[in-house]
Amino acid sequence: MSRRTIQSLTVFSALLIIGVVITQIFWVKQALDLRHRQFNQNAHVALQDVAGKLATVNGVMQTTNPVEQLSNEYFLVNTNATTQPDLLEMFIKDSFQKHNLIADFEVGIYDCTTNRMRYGMSLSTKNSDKTPTPTSNWIKTDKYPYYFGVRFPAQETYFAGSINGAIWSSILVLVAVSFFAYALFVILRQKQLSEVQRDFVNNMTHELQTPISTIRIAADVLNSEQIVTQPQRHKRYVQIVQDEILRLQGQVEMVLSMAKAERNVLHLQKEKLNADEMIQSILQPFEGKILFHGKAKNNLIEADPFHFRCMITNLIDNALKYSNDVPEVSVELYTKGKCLYIEVRDQGIGIAPEYQKKIFNQFFRIPFGDVHNVKGFGIGLSYVKQIVRAHRWRLDLESRLGKGSTFKISIPQKQAS
Repeated sequence: MSRRTIQSLTVFSALLIIGVVITQIFWVKQALDLRHRQFNQNAHVALQDVAGKLATVNGVMQTTNPVEQLSNEYFLVNTNATTQPDLLEMFIKDSFQKHNLIADFEVGIYDCTTNRMRYGMSLSTKNSDKTPTPTSNWIKTDKYPYYFGVRFPAQETYFAGSINGAIWSSILVLVAVSFFAYALFVILRQKQLSEVQRDFVNNMTHELQTPISTIRIAADVLNSEQIVTQPQRHKRYVQIVQDEILRLQGQVEMVLSMAKAERNVLHLQKEKLNADEMIQSILQPFEGKILFHGKAKNNLIEADPFHFRCMITNLIDNALKYSNDVPEVSVELYTKGKCLYIEVRDQGIGIAPEYQKKIFNQFFRIPFGDVHNVKGFGIGLSYVKQIVRAHRWRLDLESRLGKGSTFKISIPQKQAS
């Protein structure tokens, strides 16, 4: 499956998930609104029944619309006569149960002589409990001389309980969506790792073919009878074979070291080294193509000779690969404060800011112009970072696109003798 197809499927799946979530939220909201309307309608009808019963008991004429809803949770009922609390409670509970209003509620009776609610009680159709409740904050009206009020303080809880099915279905949808998103992430991650592995195998195959081909050609020459009579040529081809074998060894060791570093089992064989001498020996095969400036006062460090050599070589190779037609690469060794610094600087294509952290990731290669066609495994800078970290040194990068890059390794002098 191509990358574009996967991206299209990802976008389509994301839109589908968003659509499912929005639809679920819409239907839950619709269900809540419907419950609100049903509750208010049932409460209105139930309280009308209560008003009718009270009118019959008190022997007064019932008004046409005795029930008025003042807020989402508060209803006011006109009675046209004094109301007895016990009788009112009995009528309300019976009417609520008849209309399936199983909820907690509060009742308050208005006293026109004192202009306040003279009676307040918290009741429930779920049980027979009753508790006095304050009525000082209840809404009053001047429309009626006799009335009572009913409040539903736990109305939202009642609604939530009535749509438990919708809420649980929403939770299940969100859980399913979460698992789907995670599965999609894992699939894309595995796809990326598969591509990285394929690119690594291809790059490594091409990289190993060069020294192998060189060794094979040199072996054919050394196997000829004429080479015995040409000692200088014989020596040169022997040196070629040795150099290519060392190159192969370095490449294989670098890959193995990366694997060990990831498992935290990379063991360094530290020795006291002269950094100036080591760097000059590393630069010899480059035949003067690399400028070296040694200004350090104290060149002694403790480092693993093999990994130190591979680390500096990788930085130099990287600088040469990503330079222009005429490379301008320099290595500088100097002391500043309590640290010894090694800088590898080039005047090449530079690195864009968005890639400056990613280039130290394993197998990452900058997708810029033809840079991705440069030979290599894509692990050189990652290897450098691992070796610097294993030595407890510090690696910094300064780069501007089109202006070149500088890799700076700082080595605390406390590690030097």
